[in-house]
Amino acid sequence: MKEKPDTTDETTDITRTLEIDQTPGRFSNWKKWRIPLLAIVLVTAVAVVFFWKGRDTSGAVRYETQEVKRGNLTVVVTATGTLQPTNSVEVGSELSGTIRTVEVDYNDQVKVGQILAKLDTSKLEATITQYRAALEAEKAKVLQADATVAETRAKLAQYKRVWELSKGKVPSQTEMDAAEAAFARAQANAANCRAAVAQAQATLSASETDLSKSTIRSPINGIVLTRSVEPGQTVAASMTTPVLFKLAEDLAQMELQVNVDEADVGKIREGQEATFTVDAWPDRTFSARVVQARYGSTTTEGVVTYTTVLKVDNSDLSLRPGMTATASITVNSVENAILLPSAALRFTPPVEQEKKSSGGLVSMLLPRPPRSSSTSHEAAADKKQQKVWILKDGQPQAISVTVGATDGVLTEVLKSDLKPGTAVVIDSVKGKK
Repeated sequence: MKEKPDTTDETTDITRTLEIDQTPGRFSNWKKWRIPLLAIVLVTAVAVVFFWKGRDTSGAVRYETQEVKRGNLTVVVTATGTLQPTNSVEVGSELSGTIRTVEVDYNDQVKVGQILAKLDTSKLEATITQYRAALEAEKAKVLQADATVAETRAKLAQYKRVWELSKGKVPSQTEMDAAEAAFARAQANAANCRAAVAQAQATLSASETDLSKSTIRSPINGIVLTRSVEPGQTVAASMTTPVLFKLAEDLAQMELQVNVDEADVGKIREGQEATFTVDAWPDRTFSARVVQARYGSTTTEGVVTYTTVLKVDNSDLSLRPGMTATASITVNSVENAILLPSAALRFTPPVEQEKKSSGGLVSMLLPRPPRSSSTSHEAAADKKQQKVWILKDGQPQAISVTVGATDGVLTEVLKSDLKPGTAVVIDSVKGKK
C-alpha cells in the first residue's frame, strides 16, 4: 500500500513562507475587524478623490464685457401722485333746514351766481315778518318819545319866559329844575327809542341775509364734480358747514401732485419738464411742467416724501380729477457724451486664493476663516473718481474714470482714457473645464 503524504508539514511550510500567524486567537480578531477597516479606508479615499476633483475641475474665470459708447443721457426722477383741478371749491350751507329743490346735477356747467339748490324758507319768512313788525313798533316809540321831548321843551320854555317877566320871582327854582329834568329824560328816552329801532333793523337785516343764503349759488364758473344732497334732505349746520357740492373751476388746466422721495427732492427745480401716464390711457404719454416744489414733508410708514406740483394741459378733457399718475421728471440731460455701463463701476475682479501646502485631510475638510479684503477698507475720497476694468491679455486691468450724471443703467464719463467702442468688464463667471 502507498503511504499518504504528510499534509501537516506542507501546510506548515506554506504558512511559514507567507508569514501568517496561525495562532487561533489572533486570526479570529483579524477576521472580525477586517471589513470595518476596509470600509473606513475606502470612504476616506473616495472623499479625498472627490475633494481634489472639485478643486481641480474649476476652470478659468470668464469675463463679461460691454462696450463704451457715445450718445445722449437723460436723468429722470420717478414719482406717483394724483390729478387735481387747478381750483376747486366746496359749496355748503350756513343754514340748517330742509332742501326744497336741487337745480344742478353731476357734470353740469355752472356760472357765477347760478342757483344750485334752495332751502325751505317758510320758517325764515315768518321770522322776518315778526322782526319787521318789531321794527315798526320801535319806530312808533320813537315818534312817541319825540312828542314827549317837544312837550317838555315847550313847558321849560314857558317857565323861562315867566321867570324873566317876574324878574326871577316865579316859578320857583324847584319847578325850574323839575322842568329841565323832565326835558332831559324825554331826550334820553327818544335816543333810547332810536337805538331800539337800529337794533330791530339789524335783526331784520340778519334774517333777510339768512333768507338770501337759503338759495345756494355757484361762486365760480366751472363744472359740478360731486353732489351730496337730494331734495327733502335735512341739512344741519352746527359746528361745521356741510358740503353739498364740489365745483371745479376749469378742467382744461389741471395739476398733478406727486410725492418725491427725500433722496431725489434735491434734484427737483421749477420749470423742469416731465411726462406721466395714467391707467385710463395706457398707450398715451402726457406732458407736464414743474411749477412748485413744496418744503413741507409727509411721513408715511417711515418714508419721507415732498409734494411737487406739476401743471398739466387737459384741453381735450381726457384726464379727470383723482386719477393716479406715474410721472418721470427730467432733472438732467446730457448730449453727445461718452457713456459706460453702470455695472462696470460696480465690478471688482475676483481675488485668487494662494496655494498652501497640504495640512492633511482635516485641514482640507475644515474651512479657514475668511480673509478680509483690502478693498473693503478703502473709502472713496471722491465718489466721482472711480475705477473700471478692461481686459488686457485676458486679464482685467484697472482704468481710472471721472463720472458725472447717471440714469442707473448708463453713466457719463467726464474724464478718462476710455474711448467709444472700448469693452469694459461688467461681470465675471467661473467656468468648468
